[in-house]
Amino acid sequence: MAKLGKVLVLDLTENSETCLLLLKALSSETRLTILTFLGNRTVNVNEIAEALNIAPSSATTHIQILEKADLIRTKIIPATHGLQKLCARTYDDVHIRIEGSPADMQDAFTITMPIGQYYAFDIHPTCGLVSETSLIGLLDNPASFYEPERVNAQLLWFGSGSITYRFPNHLPAGTRPTRIDISAELCSEAPLHHNNWPSDITVWINNVEIGSWTSPADFGGERGLLTPSWWETKDTQYGMLKIWSVKREGSFIDGRTISSVQIDDLCILEHPFIEVRLGIKQDATNVGGINLFGEKFGNYPQPLVMKVYFEHVRKS
Repeated sequence: MAKLGKVLVLDLTENSETCLLLLKALSSETRLTILTFLGNRTVNVNEIAEALNIAPSSATTHIQILEKADLIRTKIIPATHGLQKLCARTYDDVHIRIEGSPADMQDAFTITMPIGQYYAFDIHPTCGLVSETSLIGLLDNPASFYEPERVNAQLLWFGSGSITYRFPNHLPAGTRPTRIDISAELCSEAPLHHNNWPSDITVWINNVEIGSWTSPADFGGERGLLTPSWWETKDTQYGMLKIWSVKREGSFIDGRTISSVQIDDLCILEHPFIEVRLGIKQDATNVGGINLFGEKFGNYPQPLVMKVYFEHVRKS
């Protein structure tokens, strides 16, 4: 079983107990309806029960089954009267693989990069950083991005510009890359939050532009599944988990073609690092900023993640 961004690849050839658990969880029309209803939102149990016209106790049972199968994530937070359970969908797509193929058996390495461990930045307000417990530096002051505490950042944002990370290049000797995936939870950046605030977010790898994704909004108003309780709901709460991929066939985002850039265009073998830059181009149609989430903020428990697939080069 492999997890790629918001895509779950279920390999039945593993014949594992986990596979059976997932298939049973997906075998209910009600549970499938719950997953569809959640979409990219975070919703409490009572809202789910009301929307599906089922008893809250029945909704709770179905949610427990989905949670056990890791198809949704939940969080208990204080409510006006007692506590409430918030639910968020873990994946957008579930792919079932019946027979394995050589392409699926490629070697790979994965590196998770804390969002505060950036190599360089060129940003403009609005901007800021927060850790799991407090604000880092001053709001709307780019100099705060130099603060030593930046390494603890769980959310950072800027209105325009870019931020750069350098991942160590772990390609073994005698190999060459065949694919690279970059995944991150992000959204637009508006004052407080705004549900209609498009932003064209671009990714570059080794200074080669891979392609852009238009974020539809700066999501707020309801608490993110992982967002700390001290962070006010009027501010940005969560993003969307997106995955940029570069293969021999070209570049993709969430499986959709975005450019003709191929893995060999990135010259990955030439450096001891792999540089990843996220930003807003100066000539972008929608200059709506970026919010980038860490593993303890938003809806998804991950920072910036890079996965590189490679093959062994045969000696002639």
